[in-house]
Amino acid sequence: MKKAAVSSILIVVALLTLALIAGAQQPAKIPRVGILFIGGRDQPHLEAFKQGLRERGYTEGKNIVLDYRYAEGNVDRLPLLAAELVQLKVDVIVTTSGNSARAARQATRAIPIVLTTGADPVKTGLAESLAKPGGNVTGLSIIEEDLSGKRVEILTETFPKMTRVAYLWNPVAVAYSASGNLSYDQVEKATKAVGVQLLSYKVSSFAEIKKAFADMPKVRPHALVVLQSPLMTLNSKRIVELALEQHLPGMYPSNQFAQEGGLMAYGPVIADLYRRAATYVDKILKGTKPTELPIEQPMKFEFVINLKTAKALNLTIPQSVLYRADKVIK
Repeated sequence: MKKAAVSSILIVVALLTLALIAGAQQPAKIPRVGILFIGGRDQPHLEAFKQGLRERGYTEGKNIVLDYRYAEGNVDRLPLLAAELVQLKVDVIVTTSGNSARAARQATRAIPIVLTTGADPVKTGLAESLAKPGGNVTGLSIIEEDLSGKRVEILTETFPKMTRVAYLWNPVAVAYSASGNLSYDQVEKATKAVGVQLLSYKVSSFAEIKKAFADMPKVRPHALVVLQSPLMTLNSKRIVELALEQHLPGMYPSNQFAQEGGLMAYGPVIADLYRRAATYVDKILKGTKPTELPIEQPMKFEFVINLKTAKALNLTIPQSVLYRADKVIK
């Protein structure tokens, strides 16, 4: 072989080697995850999501970027914020309510959307089924209507002489049945079974929540049940305060309410749902399509009693109920 040909081959090999080295030295693409909050910057469960990411090898600012958008309780801002995340070309959008999930779905049918919480996505039109979502939405869902009867059961065991219970609910956040509201159906069924009158208060704003509490003394309910929804969660502290002003023992949908002074709470561990949502993000970033990831329901539930509030209301919680509690605030 002539020297010129050998030299040419060596040059080509050298160039190819340099190209391979340069390619190997190029930094890997850092994934971007958008998180669409219906509330403000004070997010009690965000750390659980980040913990879930860390368990899967992701550290914010190092090998993953988290882009936050906050609606500050204004549902009307969600479509604009969802559009901003789409423009950023995030790889995944994580939503923290049914409202934010719907806004994200309206903004994109291409970017995967992961639910952390929200009403039944099948009944609200976000997915074809839990097992096979069929679109770009997957993640976790709170099947709230299944929990309402349990809350009434605990209340009646705690207050066996109770004859009237107020039910505070937001129609935007619930799944509907032929009769109107699945959660209402469950509460009505549970109260009828024990001979308790159900007093319904349908609210869509904090102003309506205040009016509902202002109207309650006219019918003097013995207890209060609150439906899980973004409206209730965003106003949790104020709802608890309004109930305490009327010396009204409340059964609330999550630990957050009990921590803020509510008497009792029964519901899923929201932090666990956020942590599990990180698993969905990890799988999607590694190539799994949302349609291949079934929507899951809560696995962990907790019953919390605030004994400080019981004392303030001059109430005695039966030992049988205390034994059932997963957590007691003293």
